[in-house]
Amino acid sequence: MTLAFAALTLRLSPMGSWKLIPRCSLLLSMQTTTPSFSRQMSMDAKSVASQLNSSGLLRTQGLVGGKWSDAYNGKTIKVYNPATGESIADIACMGGRETNDAISSAYDAYQSWSKTTAAERGKLLRKWYDLLMAHKEELAKLITLEQGKPLKESIAEVNYGASFIEFSAEEARRVYGDIIPAPLSDRRLFVLKQPVGVVGAITPWNFPLAMITRKVGPALACGCTVVVKPSELTPLTALASAELAIQAGIPAGVVNVVMGNAPEIGDAILASPQVRKITFTGSTAVGKKLMAGAAGTVKRVSLELGGNAPCIIFDDADLDVAVKGTVAAKFRASGQTCVCANRILVQEGIYEKFATLLLDAVKDMKVGDGFSEGVVQGPLINEAAVQKVESLLHDAISKGAKVIQGGKRHSLGLTFYEPTVVTDVNNEMRISREEVFGPVAPLLRFKTEEEAIKIANDTNAGLGSYIFTNNVQRSWRVAEALEYGLVGVNEGIISTEVVPFGGVKQSGLGREGSKYGMDEYLEIKYVCLGNMNKD
Repeated sequence: MTLAFAALTLRLSPMGSWKLIPRCSLLLSMQTTTPSFSRQMSMDAKSVASQLNSSGLLRTQGLVGGKWSDAYNGKTIKVYNPATGESIADIACMGGRETNDAISSAYDAYQSWSKTTAAERGKLLRKWYDLLMAHKEELAKLITLEQGKPLKESIAEVNYGASFIEFSAEEARRVYGDIIPAPLSDRRLFVLKQPVGVVGAITPWNFPLAMITRKVGPALACGCTVVVKPSELTPLTALASAELAIQAGIPAGVVNVVMGNAPEIGDAILASPQVRKITFTGSTAVGKKLMAGAAGTVKRVSLELGGNAPCIIFDDADLDVAVKGTVAAKFRASGQTCVCANRILVQEGIYEKFATLLLDAVKDMKVGDGFSEGVVQGPLINEAAVQKVESLLHDAISKGAKVIQGGKRHSLGLTFYEPTVVTDVNNEMRISREEVFGPVAPLLRFKTEEEAIKIANDTNAGLGSYIFTNNVQRSWRVAEALEYGLVGVNEGIISTEVVPFGGVKQSGLGREGSKYGMDEYLEIKYVCLGNMNKD
């Protein structure tokens, strides 16, 4: 099992993958002190941390069996504010032993939770939703503090994340079975849907609340219990949401949270026969390793992996709508989402005009600390993310691409990067082949609809995609031809709790959200009743 999580020995890269880092790095620097809040913070950060601490939402311990717990060896790791580089808190650095205990707690809790009525599970999830919304401001501040996105985006994430809990609360009582007409008169054939069991949920840093609720909500609604492993870069939001789950009355052991030594945690989840499903959001490379590791115990796997989203602008599009939608699809979360527009394909007749309009929309974007007024783009998550952007941009420029806006680190320093627009990009450049995960908009030319579809589909990824056109027939043709799990037509923000989110090809397996996402946490059981004609 060790090989399956070898890539998890490091922090997430700009593309959401894990990379090996030196043991002296920030992620693996471990202290033997009791977890505590760092004193090395600016006054603004201290003020936010103080508010969160007084509300009881700033947690630094893991949650195992309903109890907050330090790492058994006392080790901690630091969580940093990417906007300032300052330490926010020291959190428990857990490993295999703590994870095994969390799995055992989840397994024990499953025996009773799975037998709880759907109505009761729905009521408790609704209470959790109400508490998430009641603490929207504190949670949003926490997201901005540890992830860096502007506060307005963080508030939107809380709304979005909470919506999965609300939807799951409502959907819990709509898990229906079936009755099948029998071929024999003395038979009765039934189909039951039952919970999978204990779920291991591994989540990324770019949406520290929503990526958890999108998994945990339907899992709990179906009667499963969970062990959550959040990113070590952004664990505080996960811990705060778990605290609110406890306050909502969700029983001990139903939700567990462990973080710290990723290889040990991952190996424990993969090896345990008590864990019946793994759900993961992150890079394709790590997703493949999880699939391989899950084979040992034949676990069910749901994977939401990397993307390479095309955004196709046809010459019959409303350019104002297209620019607005492209900016939303590209620059949200500083370009650090799996459905960000990674390649912007523009029909040759409007290429120059669109480039100018996009430049005008991007050049005045305010970059800065997410708590500052008017900021629309925060920092990238870490130095590795910036270096990835620089590498892809350097490759593109060396092969003929032209930067017409940005293209360098921001004057604010640290991991801030200027919103960037690049023209004369082709589909053979690395910037078109790899997920940028940064605020860079590469513009490619195309002549015909057929060429646009060919370029768009020329990738192993198949998650998000976007079309801008006023031709209804074309919108249908292209949407059907694109090899992607998600297609937005004349819209750049398409994610919501009521639709199935997921990819095809190497962008993943399964769906999250909607009624289809519920099925990921259910097993189908066939029951045959015989001799029904006898008393």
